[in-house]
Amino acid sequence: MRTRKNFAVNFLSAILAAHVLLPVLPIVTPADSHITSPSILRKHDAFHSRFLPAARDLIVYLPPGYDSQPERRFPVLYLQDGQNIFDPATSYVGVAWGVRETADRLIFESKIRPLVIVGIYNTGKQRVREYTPSRAPKLGGGGANRYARMLLTEIKPFIESQYGILHGPANTGIGGSSLGGLLTLYLALRYSNVFGKVAALSPSVWWNHCWIVNYASRLHPKSHPRIWLDVGTQEGASTASNTRRMRDVLYQKGWHDGRDLRYREFEGAQHNETAWARRVAPFLQFLFPVGESEV
Repeated sequence: MRTRKNFAVNFLSAILAAHVLLPVLPIVTPADSHITSPSILRKHDAFHSRFLPAARDLIVYLPPGYDSQPERRFPVLYLQDGQNIFDPATSYVGVAWGVRETADRLIFESKIRPLVIVGIYNTGKQRVREYTPSRAPKLGGGGANRYARMLLTEIKPFIESQYGILHGPANTGIGGSSLGGLLTLYLALRYSNVFGKVAALSPSVWWNHCWIVNYASRLHPKSHPRIWLDVGTQEGASTASNTRRMRDVLYQKGWHDGRDLRYREFEGAQHNETAWARRVAPFLQFLFPVGESEV
């Protein structure tokens, strides 16, 4: 028992030495015996694409114990607006999602599978164009297909060449909020053979007269990715109703509540990073539960 307790103490000390801002955790031994080192963030600056003009940074979260398991492979989650998910210093208005701290805690408590998380930075003024699947009058946009080519044929192969990644839709997730949530839904529906796990937080369903709802209604999906879909009740007069329309179309297309679709409305939540940070734990637990098959 003394050895088991000392292991947990040493693990937490290593995390603090790496400047990870974790809440105080109970001194318990993690169920995953491979957890012997803290999580890591690795930055890839100015990733260039053949399909989009602006270079963008990538930031990669490697779970606790990653470096001590060179042969192990992990599921992966690609998150849009990557500068907002880890570091308040790079995040919009100085508020980050705290994904590293939350993932560390859930992995340590054996509530989710250890996973790799890739934050793809947005490119500022090009964000609207890159994140939208159709061109809207006055607003422009419509560059999501080019973004998809970058993600599928450049970023994804790069990540898989650099890190220990499991393959297949059961091990590949995509996520984002607002316009990033809209992009997430579009890519997940169009490429359900690639993305089997989806986190759409407060997606901009309103874009171009609810284009994404009409797109989904025309689909005949051969597979049903596991989708987390949510909205706050203080995001605007029609935001929740639009998101419910999206939910209802997914039901009509064969998704089932609680099995491959989890829809949540958060009372009083606004459209901001603070609200989305509070949803990281529940969507990770829904998409990457412990004990799930890797096939």
